[in-house]
Amino acid sequence: MSRRGLIGGGVAAAGAGGAFVAGRLTQGAEAAGAGPAYAFRGAHQAGIVTPAQDRLHFAAFDVTTSSRGQLVALLKAWTQAADRMTRGLSAGEIGPVDGAVNLPPDDTGEAIGLPPGGLTITFGFGPGLFRDAHGRDRFDLAERQPDALRELPHFPGDNLDPARSGGDLCVQACAEDPQVAVHAIRNLARIGFGTVAVRWSQLGFGRTSTTSTEQSTPRNLFGFKDGTANVKAEETAALDQHVWVGAGDDGRAGWLTGGSYLVARRINMTIEVWDRQPLGDQEGFIGRTKGTGAPLSGGDELTQPDFHLPGADGPVIPRDSHVSAVHPDHNDGARMLRRGYNFVDGSDALGGLDAGLFFLAYLRDPRTHFIPVQLRMAKVDALMEYLKVTGSALFAVPPGTGQGQYVGQALFA
Repeated sequence: MSRRGLIGGGVAAAGAGGAFVAGRLTQGAEAAGAGPAYAFRGAHQAGIVTPAQDRLHFAAFDVTTSSRGQLVALLKAWTQAADRMTRGLSAGEIGPVDGAVNLPPDDTGEAIGLPPGGLTITFGFGPGLFRDAHGRDRFDLAERQPDALRELPHFPGDNLDPARSGGDLCVQACAEDPQVAVHAIRNLARIGFGTVAVRWSQLGFGRTSTTSTEQSTPRNLFGFKDGTANVKAEETAALDQHVWVGAGDDGRAGWLTGGSYLVARRINMTIEVWDRQPLGDQEGFIGRTKGTGAPLSGGDELTQPDFHLPGADGPVIPRDSHVSAVHPDHNDGARMLRRGYNFVDGSDALGGLDAGLFFLAYLRDPRTHFIPVQLRMAKVDALMEYLKVTGSALFAVPPGTGQGQYVGQALFA
């Protein structure tokens, strides 16, 4: 197995605080132009409707300074570094090998020679940025906190680890090459040393959603196709309705217009128990066939489920199936754009796989598009017997950054 394959296989990256460091791609024209590349700047942040890449490195940070000026300086530095790295350049202007020998490089170098790899870097702001755990307004931002940006409730069935939950800031790095994604987070954490510290991080592989009609539907670790009904980039009207924050959504948070909310949930799967269930039961829990992903009511993967079609013992799609529990028809039409990933982080204390789904979803308002859906899942979804949520966080994702601007600039204006 290659070193990049090993990193991307879900093994947790070591380090906290400033221990992550990110490298660079060579600045030669052939390296900077090779492979897919997505612009960092634009009306919306990249990494939301961008075609979902295969690898993820996600990190949540605590802000350790109480200086508003230092926080703004960090966001400016992060913006510059992210803009460079998504173009296949080094995180800093000097690079990993050309600086003074008596000073640390401004790039760590593990991505030397690698193309951009479709890298996207997406930033979010957590509730703690506006008011910390003691209610303090460290950065004079409390009056601009969106009403919807609050800690998610503790849902039935949650078994949350505080060390894997929350965060003042988040960074989502997605790429086709795990080394490129790890490099991005590592560099941003290095740049933030003394201003932020890594609270928790997660590596992911094998996307579990499709964000474009050009992509095929992937499979989760239960072996089923996942995200068939996901909002796609081509559905512009649906994006406006379900993903992008509207101008009138929150008068105090006009800075978030054109942005979104990001729900992050670390969902452990009891894989060994699931693997012992009969195929028919597995399909009944999901509400779809395992082979094609078609609903049990018939058709192909993209056929709309018929929840009223009778079977031998009730509807052919069980009322407590996952498809039935989360379908928009049963949740006031709410949809979301999912960008989740599989993860395998070794074995737990009992010898079982520490593995599952790192759920990422972008949505217009968590109060209408996520919380009711999760409560319904906890109440009626038979699949919840095989799931355990061990981490949870909510972030406000600012709109895109224009030339000469830094990420989240409107919040601090």
